[in-house]
Amino acid sequence: MATTGRPGIDIPDHRGRTGLDRAGRDLDRNPRVRVADVELVGSGWHVLRRTTFDYQHGDGHWTREARETYDRGNGATVLLYDPERRTVLLTRQFRYPVYVNDHPDGMLIEAAAGLLDDDSPEDAIRREAEEETGVAVGDLQHVFDVYMSPGSVTERLHFYAARYSPDSRLTAGGGLADEGEDIDVLELPFDRALAMIRSGDIADAKTVMLLQWAALDGPFRH
Repeated sequence: MATTGRPGIDIPDHRGRTGLDRAGRDLDRNPRVRVADVELVGSGWHVLRRTTFDYQHGDGHWTREARETYDRGNGATVLLYDPERRTVLLTRQFRYPVYVNDHPDGMLIEAAAGLLDDDSPEDAIRREAEEETGVAVGDLQHVFDVYMSPGSVTERLHFYAARYSPDSRLTAGGGLADEGEDIDVLELPFDRALAMIRSGDIADAKTVMLLQWAALDGPFRH
């Protein structure tokens, strides 16, 4: 008698993944959290889970909680800067999620970034920076690692900074056309980029964080 498997659980989904309902079941680092069940809600390109767990509050009593988590993998981002010319190299591309949430045209100005996939953060951001901006990245300075939306998204983003110069731009960049990427490369004076945060023209969290780091603790601090 034939049995019907469940894609992403006991048979591969369209990306060849199984066992997607196992994530988190063995967590024991926090004795106040006991995972009871993990349900696979969806496995499109990324993974949506609903996890049920028991949580012990500060006064000692326990409650049964449930949370949905969106797992899109971890990522990395880099601020490319030229200290001699006091410029930064950013990108602009269409982002539907911001377009549907009140952004005027969805064209978001950002630091180069991308998912790690199976690479280290350093290898991943070198790859993404070259694809998006055309820059061959040399030495990387690790800035910090941040959970960008901890209420629902599992992603941890690794932040870096790296110098660039006109000579380090090997291509025009623009992203990978076969992946549907259509990316503009913007070289901006650093002071103008900071002013664009104040005006709202730069509204991407990772980019705001990197530019403010550069002003407070990084290459453009006073």
